[in-house]
Amino acid sequence: MFCYQCQETAKNKGCNFAAGMCGKKSKTADLQDLLIYNAKGIAFYYDELKLNDDDIGHFMAKSLFMTITNANFDDERFFTQIKKALEIKAKLAVKYTGNAPDAATWTSTDKDEMIKKSQDVGVLNTENEDVRSLRELLTYGLKGVAAYAHHAWILNKHNLDIWKFMAKGLNSTLKNLSVDEMVALVLECGKIAVDTMALLDEANTTTYGNPEITKVNIGVGKKPGILVSGHDLKDFEELLEQTKDSGIDIYTHSEMLPANYYPAFKKYNHLHGNYGNAWWKQTDEFEKFNGPILMTTNCIVTPRNSYKDKIFTSGSAGFEGVKHIKDRPENGKKDLSEIIAMAQKSTLPTSLETGEIVGGFAHNQVIALADKVVEAVKTGAIKRFVVMAGCDGRNKDRQYFTDVANELPKDTVILTAGCAKYRYNKLNLGDIGGIPRVLDAGQCNDSYSLAVIALKLKDVFKLDDINKLPISFDIGWYEQKAVAVLLALLSLGVKGIRLGPTIPAFLSPNVVKVLVEHFDIKPTGDAKKDVELMMQ
Repeated sequence: MFCYQCQETAKNKGCNFAAGMCGKKSKTADLQDLLIYNAKGIAFYYDELKLNDDDIGHFMAKSLFMTITNANFDDERFFTQIKKALEIKAKLAVKYTGNAPDAATWTSTDKDEMIKKSQDVGVLNTENEDVRSLRELLTYGLKGVAAYAHHAWILNKHNLDIWKFMAKGLNSTLKNLSVDEMVALVLECGKIAVDTMALLDEANTTTYGNPEITKVNIGVGKKPGILVSGHDLKDFEELLEQTKDSGIDIYTHSEMLPANYYPAFKKYNHLHGNYGNAWWKQTDEFEKFNGPILMTTNCIVTPRNSYKDKIFTSGSAGFEGVKHIKDRPENGKKDLSEIIAMAQKSTLPTSLETGEIVGGFAHNQVIALADKVVEAVKTGAIKRFVVMAGCDGRNKDRQYFTDVANELPKDTVILTAGCAKYRYNKLNLGDIGGIPRVLDAGQCNDSYSLAVIALKLKDVFKLDDINKLPISFDIGWYEQKAVAVLLALLSLGVKGIRLGPTIPAFLSPNVVKVLVEHFDIKPTGDAKKDVELMMQ
């Protein structure tokens, strides 16, 4: 295998042994490469034929989503998806050429042949380091876009322009383009990322209401429970509905924490609160929860045997040997009865902590407080906003983000979204005139809110450049949705972003040079010195 798509990749160079740092086995990694290879084949026909097909577009997106870091480790699911990809590609080939595809050039659906083929289609097939870097940067950005688009699709929101660019972008990786052309596509991907996150924001808020300022209980109750992690709000809604009056409580974990902020979910009295922290602590926390766990999307890690029979996956998530909830039938709901029955026989969760944390500061809520925020800026009560959104992870250097939060002067406000928040959302940082110093907009899916807030402030202060705002960007990244968010910020013209805890391994020195020259991207450094520079 060779994989360097996440921040955790070995020695910040690439995982090229029997298993990746994420636990992904070599065979699984190769099958993911084969799925991407065939998604590019579909994209070629989609782009060249100028198709307007929602179902094929969503198939490309779902295929990309399945290959995101810590999403799916189940080889059988990949065999099934690859087979479907081959069927779609064959039909499109007939439409494109008018003839049946040549069998000699077609990948077999035999599993052994798939495995053999998968070893020949990986990242390193592009020999030129800079071309490979730009192609992978675009591909990983598209994986993030695919995740956001899939979530919107689940809530019946979709946009053909997203599929069209996805096809155009993937197809471009099969062509010999100039560096300037590839850079332009990367920035266009950023624009599409903004549009896709806006679509998902519309899907979430029209379905569940605008997030509200909410105090979330982080202690445990007196009933057995089900713990829900991942990002899929539709799964969460169906679980809440199916567990009414069942004698169990529902808890959120990691990226599902922001579900507590939505009005539609607050009406359920058995939504108890949040249990635990960021995704990478799940092995200890899932074991102590004692009840079943529903993992709705990516962020799953190799489960311990102590709870492997209690964890369920759904949607694009999967793990070999773990039970998977079947997709909902058309116009129907997922059957969650097995996980509910297991919860009813479970013991109470082991207490990890007590108290409350505050969130719900998505763009609608912050704009409702705009007068108060603007007045605080004008009077000097708020000197600077620091966007510390993105991902958390196991890397010890991520202590940097906790240190920055502690080092920031008391007249600064942190804007956050994503699981990066767990590095500082439980610190006692106080407030500024009633405005909390940590404003949590929600999931990484909700990073769009931070862009909306920044653009709104730009308008309020009548500035012609977003970079003239008293806002610094200090972003923690881990996987490909964070790449999409980064590209979205670049497309909005944001400069001077600090990125850490490492510069992505898939960026070649020459590509890094381009990003530095055009966007002043810089690595995170010493927390105290970085804070001093931000405050200047």
